[in-house]
Amino acid sequence: MADPGETAIGIDLGTSYSCVSIIENAKPVVIPNEWGERTHASVVSFLEDGTVLVGNSAKRNIITNADNTVYSAKRLIGRFYFSDEVKKAQAVMPYKIIEGENNSVRIQIRENVFSLPEISALVLKEMKAIVENYLGHEIKKAVVTVPAYFNDNQRQATKDAGRIAGLDVLRILNEPTAAALAYGFGKDITQKIAVYDLGGGTFDISILEIGKDVFEVLSTAGDTYLGGDDFDDRIMTWLAENFLKVHGIDLRLNKYCLQMLKEASERAKIDVGRDGVAKIGVEGICQDPTGKVMDLTAQLSEAEFNKMVMDLVQRTFKVCDEALQGAKMTAQDLDAIILVGGPTRLPIIRTSVKHYFQKDPMAGIDPDEVVAMGAAIQASSLLDSKSDHYLLDVTPLTLRVGTVGGYTDKIIDKNTPIPIEKSKSYTTNRDGQDKVKIRVYQGESNKAGECELLGEFEFSGFRIGYRGEVRIEVTFEIDTNGIVNVTASDVETGQKTSCTIRLSSGLTEDMIKQAQEKNARTTLARGEAAA
Repeated sequence: MADPGETAIGIDLGTSYSCVSIIENAKPVVIPNEWGERTHASVVSFLEDGTVLVGNSAKRNIITNADNTVYSAKRLIGRFYFSDEVKKAQAVMPYKIIEGENNSVRIQIRENVFSLPEISALVLKEMKAIVENYLGHEIKKAVVTVPAYFNDNQRQATKDAGRIAGLDVLRILNEPTAAALAYGFGKDITQKIAVYDLGGGTFDISILEIGKDVFEVLSTAGDTYLGGDDFDDRIMTWLAENFLKVHGIDLRLNKYCLQMLKEASERAKIDVGRDGVAKIGVEGICQDPTGKVMDLTAQLSEAEFNKMVMDLVQRTFKVCDEALQGAKMTAQDLDAIILVGGPTRLPIIRTSVKHYFQKDPMAGIDPDEVVAMGAAIQASSLLDSKSDHYLLDVTPLTLRVGTVGGYTDKIIDKNTPIPIEKSKSYTTNRDGQDKVKIRVYQGESNKAGECELLGEFEFSGFRIGYRGEVRIEVTFEIDTNGIVNVTASDVETGQKTSCTIRLSSGLTEDMIKQAQEKNARTTLARGEAAA
């Protein structure tokens, strides 16, 4: 049995919003903050006085305090500075993204520099504080979720973020697996399900096969720049263009007008989804050249909205096609569809999903909360020594070793169930060679340049001989969190070198300790309830 005094929390650390859940009376419940908010913007705003705002109150500062407010940190966590994702972010994010040591990514806020795990740790600290305020005692253990396609560096960096926030991360859990757990899958019957996850900033789909306590991700596909924010932007453009046409003023040119426009667009999306029509009214949005205060009023019908966003909805199904092909399945082979993410409440999404998969998506659990609830179920079962709960996840991408001439050799195929250990033998490629550099990649190409470099290490101390004479065995071991350990050994002498691949997070043990101290000293300002 789990210690009755010990609580492990489940945290859905999202790109746009995060959520935290615990098990109470044998059921997962989502814990609200002091204003009753159950989901919290994954936004960290650094104030002039040194305090930090996290959550929905911080989100208001995205436009008005843009340089010092970090959002969508999840897009950057565990990535190398030279990666395409970082270049994309630099083009669109108002905060300063700079290079740290080991090609890592850092965020500069005024004169302070933060690693990505430190930023995410502040969001996790807020989730931890919400539960501690609710329960009245300290929380130390958590299960944190990540997208199924996250590579090893991204998982390791997320685990580091948990440690910096003062949490013992029991497991890094795939988000679709968490969603399936919340719906009670894994009850002695084999089922194939799809998890359609449309968040604020990203879309992904995972196909899972579930038997008794075995959750195998058969395939995953995604679009990291498609989400509810794009739906808001369509409404925002429509409102701004109409206002410009009528009044000759472009509201997008003033950051305060833009903030009000953004908030009105997000509200309109929710209203049109819930009521079939959105009545939009923003008093005093701007002044005309004579100083007269102007109001914004508009009405958006469901038909207009659907027309506005239909191409975005269709884009999600191109990604679904890819995931089904990856799993060698058709939509008819699926037993159930789970929807995750706030935008999946929109009728256009639900009807389109039903049309594409030819079945009704599952109902009954809030799509914003389902992942955190599944994480709480897993956290509770990991505390309970009597639980026979066993989760089998898979490695999301193929693991490879760099070979001569810029090529790679496949060691572990993508979608291989983990934990796993696999070895392959190589020989030296020149006479008298006394060391070898072992480069570890993740990706689907046999060309090193088209894969993600996870890390590299040097192996020496083996017998020196002629080219091709010395055999070196490289062993990959992937644990239940999807984190990779690589060992190189001389087959003849048994000499070994090993390395846990964790370069991209760029944090050494000392850095993590320093970050923990910094995090403990950081005061989280109590904002106010979001309007």
